[in-house]
Amino acid sequence: MSGHLDYEINKELGECYLFMGELDKAEEYYKKAVSSNGVHPDPYIGLATVAVQRGDLDDALVMYQKAHKIEPSDKSLSGIALIKMENGEKENAFAMFVEAIRMNPENMVALFSLIKLGHEMDRVAEIVPFLRDYLEINPAKHEVRYSLAGCLICMDQKDAAREHLEKILEMSPDFEAAKEMIEAIRP
Repeated sequence: MSGHLDYEINKELGECYLFMGELDKAEEYYKKAVSSNGVHPDPYIGLATVAVQRGDLDDALVMYQKAHKIEPSDKSLSGIALIKMENGEKENAFAMFVEAIRMNPENMVALFSLIKLGHEMDRVAEIVPFLRDYLEINPAKHEVRYSLAGCLICMDQKDAAREHLEKILEMSPDFEAAKEMIEAIRP
């Protein structure tokens, strides 16, 4: 069997076992994928995911970094940033999440992590443009619009926030959190 086909099969099996939560089997097949054709980032991302699920963040970081060396992607960046965030390296994590979103504006892990960090670090104004960009791609993603409204309230832009909340409720009248937020900012 050719190296590439071997690689594809092992990678797919790794993904299947990971999806089913069988971490040992997933790890075994990702490692086979790495050795059958070690020039792809995906099996390293897979091994990093296994390590994260086991709570082994140091190992996960090494795997994300290997993937990143082979081919930088928003996935490897977000992975590294998540671990840095866990370890309290907020500045670093913030910058990496921003870089990940610039590569892929639809990376939800990076987006929601940035929202969290933006609030924690008092850098809400910096994340607003990324939320707006995302909503241009996917205007019906209410969680993102709701987060944007929350950011605008923090920046004391209540009218702009109200517009976004009303937009959510037009599309989704039973979005309770949006109703509550609108109530909270009633003049």
